[in-house]
Amino acid sequence: MKLTVESMRTPPEVYAWSRFGSPEYTDWLDESLSWKNSCYIGDWSFLWQHRIQGKDSLRLLSGITVNTFENFRIGQSKHAIHTNDAGKVIHEGILTRFGNEDFMLHGRGGFLVEHTASTSDYDVSVTRDDWFIFQVSGPTAIKVLSKLTDPETLLDTKFMWVAPITIAGHQIYALRQGMAGEIGFELQGPKEVGQEIYDAVVEAGQEFGIRKLGGRVALINHLEASYPTIATDYIPAIFDPAMAGYLEVFRSSMPAFAQPAYIAGSFPGESISDYYRSPVELGWARTINFDHEFRGRTALLAEKANPRRVLRTLVWNGDDVQKVHASLFEKGANYTYMEMPRDQRGMMWADRVERNGKLVGVATSRGYSYYFREMLSLATIDVADSEIGTEVTVIWGNPGDPELPIRATVAPAPYKQDNQRGDLRKSS
Repeated sequence: MKLTVESMRTPPEVYAWSRFGSPEYTDWLDESLSWKNSCYIGDWSFLWQHRIQGKDSLRLLSGITVNTFENFRIGQSKHAIHTNDAGKVIHEGILTRFGNEDFMLHGRGGFLVEHTASTSDYDVSVTRDDWFIFQVSGPTAIKVLSKLTDPETLLDTKFMWVAPITIAGHQIYALRQGMAGEIGFELQGPKEVGQEIYDAVVEAGQEFGIRKLGGRVALINHLEASYPTIATDYIPAIFDPAMAGYLEVFRSSMPAFAQPAYIAGSFPGESISDYYRSPVELGWARTINFDHEFRGRTALLAEKANPRRVLRTLVWNGDDVQKVHASLFEKGANYTYMEMPRDQRGMMWADRVERNGKLVGVATSRGYSYYFREMLSLATIDVADSEIGTEVTVIWGNPGDPELPIRATVAPAPYKQDNQRGDLRKSS
């Protein structure tokens, strides 16, 4: 069956974010405060891992990635972004260099690397691995982990570098990162010891108020900290004829919850490419480096020099949002249901953003922040309308449902103060 925008509007039959574990452990209100007041442990082990080895590994990766690999050191990690010829994001993920010819890529991008290797003459092997990935993030994260391993090793770890550590008698890796916009580490290692590691962290974290992060609130931290997510803020640029060979391989590798082609909302996209986004539009312009050749280089060179749209946070008017929920208690047609704190089905909610009746952007990642007591979204918005404080209107409603104009204000992205590169010793 040919994939069309209309077919993409058929809701999935699974709750995509259930792959994070339980929907809630305490409750989502309590869990959503954890990365501000204490810390959480979240399970991202569902992400795919590909091991890339061989003398041509770096050359292969460089040719399909916008990042520079100059001075890419052993033990360092990068947010690796892969684009198509038009400069739109295919995949992105975390790439770590473990040796001169030894790399690990977490995320969907490994399938693109695997496909590229199998259709070329690169001297490289790409194998699928199975690691656990636990995020431990928040103001007390370093105190929790310092109970379990040598604190000096952690305290000396630079941002986006990995440190070998030992927990519960097992040597694993701790990647310093901050997807919640707070100090955090991502614990990684063979899946067979994952439960022991998880239990040890939870036990050590009790005195520091640790919370298990459930699926209902898991991506609210991405929203507050402005980390756009595949299938939530963009559809991967793999549905064009030029990508047909890869698309077949990719889709056959995906479980039902990971199919990246479900959309909802008021934005009237005419083709799937209307839901593609470039690294510039997603706030990743500084990651793009033109010191090498890569797919999409020409398009991104022009766009980075003269961007049309940029990423912002939108703060939705609370009184208008309440009208959506109030309509459920009134006779007649109600407005499209607005799940709290966010959609759980893995849809890309794409809503029109207007200013004076003119389309100026697309809102995505709509979610409720209990910490800020506000409904927020990310938005790719025209540069001319992106000034902080600008008043815009989000049009809420699926096709066929009554539409509701919701007032919104343009705010910075990230919306929450960015503390991820904070001084570890001050937090220990």
